[in-house]
Amino acid sequence: MTTTGSDPRALLDRLIPAVNAHDIEELVACFHVDYVNVNPAHPQRGFHGNEQVRRNWTQIFGSVPDVHARVLRSAVDGDSVWSEWKMIGTRTDGEDFDMRGVFIFGVTDGRAKWARMFHEPVEKTSGDADELVEQLTGDTPVQAGRPS
Repeated sequence: MTTTGSDPRALLDRLIPAVNAHDIEELVACFHVDYVNVNPAHPQRGFHGNEQVRRNWTQIFGSVPDVHARVLRSAVDGDSVWSEWKMIGTRTDGEDFDMRGVFIFGVTDGRAKWARMFHEPVEKTSGDADELVEQLTGDTPVQAGRPS
């Protein structure tokens, strides 16, 4: 459990309002100074420290002035909170900003100590399941009912 014994979900109760109010100081305060962010699908995107959190969100707030975040679902497991996010807005260039995914936060003393991030821009033209499997395997899809 967390060293304060609090519910790790309380982090989301601080973090989401900070994002939606564009309160960079409160947002950064939700993360330990030595916070570690891991992005398993994109390892080079991982980082250390809440100053990178500040840089990331300062740019997001500046480039997506109406960004709004919602947690669709969450669950607690020990000192971790699993959360499904939806973030939307309009970029300053007029393009849609639409991100969906999951953050798993390790919470200590009410702040994020680490996270595993599975959060991506929504692709509106990426193809169906057959096209994905073909792309992943380099092979054409097997037709249902046909032996492979």
